[in-house]
Amino acid sequence: MEREKIRFASGSSECAAWYYPGTNGGCVVMTGGFAVTKEPGTDRFAQRFSDAGFAVLAFDHRHLGESGGQPRQVQRVREQLADWRAAIARARTLPGVNPARIAIWSFSACGGQVFQVAAAHPELAAAIAQTPNADGLAAARNAARYQRPLAMARFTGRGIADALGALAGRPPRLVPLTGEPGTVALLTTPDARDGSRALDPDGQYSGWRQEIATRSALRVGFYRPGRYAGRVRCPLLVLVCDQDRSALAAPAVRAAGRAPHGELVRLPGGHYTPFLGGHEAAVAAELSFLRRHLLGQPDAVPADLARQ
Repeated sequence: MEREKIRFASGSSECAAWYYPGTNGGCVVMTGGFAVTKEPGTDRFAQRFSDAGFAVLAFDHRHLGESGGQPRQVQRVREQLADWRAAIARARTLPGVNPARIAIWSFSACGGQVFQVAAAHPELAAAIAQTPNADGLAAARNAARYQRPLAMARFTGRGIADALGALAGRPPRLVPLTGEPGTVALLTTPDARDGSRALDPDGQYSGWRQEIATRSALRVGFYRPGRYAGRVRCPLLVLVCDQDRSALAAPAVRAAGRAPHGELVRLPGGHYTPFLGGHEAAVAAELSFLRRHLLGQPDAVPADLARQ
């Protein structure tokens, strides 16, 4: 696998990306989940897509990883959507890429953004939302079942203080992405604690800061991108895991049903199953989808996957 580092402008800053050359004219624009940089978030899937002949553009959102933007570890949906637009525009200019054969891919909270991005870009050939957080409010209510009241109150108080501090130009107050119940963290659900094991099992991604500004973490619960699914005009694959306790399967299933060209793949397991024991099944389903909709090749989904 050969890839090269490139950068592209987004707003007043730049995003860093890995570019994997392809051979079939198709291209997959990818980014990691919420506060997950491109290497742990995309490497395993990007390599498989690249091996199948697709070009890949895997990027870091602003304020994360190797991308620009200050302050660090701050995620704003408005800016992230602008980064997606810039990444799609850059993909159209990559050598050997057919602009009519571009797909997007992400998972978790950024997988939820796939609904909104695809709705805003009817020119896309396809979109893949893997274990997407389609309804932040429902996910937040569920997450509260796995957290203790005092820790929830401390998290909320820290988020409000961080938001007020931002108005005064103060540095972000950071919170871990995951933790045990009773600790102040974005998520304390059982499968969320599989994140490091799933995304960085060998500890090779030392540049990935597993923390986020509390102001950004607090906003996740108010974002409901599944509402955009009905406006998605390109083929949309939604891959859910039935025991997902972090992003929840049910809202994503409903979103897939609202999409005019929605397809649904269900796997047993939790939020990170596609990176763990369900990796081969997830890759097979997604490559089948990409071949059908970017290349026009009939390629059956494995029979043991429940697909609607």
